[in-house]
Amino acid sequence: MLKKQFVLVAAVAVLTTGVAFAAVQQDKVMYKQADGTYVVNTTSLCSNVKGFKGATPVEVYIKNNKVIKVEALPNREGPKFYDKVKQGLFPKFNGMKLSKAAKAESIDGVTGATYTSRAVKENIAAAVAYYKKNK
Repeated sequence: MLKKQFVLVAAVAVLTTGVAFAAVQQDKVMYKQADGTYVVNTTSLCSNVKGFKGATPVEVYIKNNKVIKVEALPNREGPKFYDKVKQGLFPKFNGMKLSKAAKAESIDGVTGATYTSRAVKENIAAAVAYYKKNK
């Protein structure tokens, strides 16, 4: 019986370590694509930045000192409101110079989705700051 418990504990330890390792691998903050585009993931950078219902992480694509695009990551915001932000706010950053994107608070948010807009803009500014510091 003791041998079975030991095997079970060892198996759980191996599985837990594998899951923890996988979580670390998936939580990369920044990586470079083959075409030279950097992608900054704000999941861990901005875990305390809250929209209306929670964190609003994004991936910010950066190349040649410009934001190429912003993509949404899973979040708990209401789909109706988050869709407004994706359609109304994300495109404002496409092609924007990093110096302007770093001052995201000066960019108008989306009416009716104020908290979400503010949180997304903070995420984008944090991504730009991270890129500038770590590229």
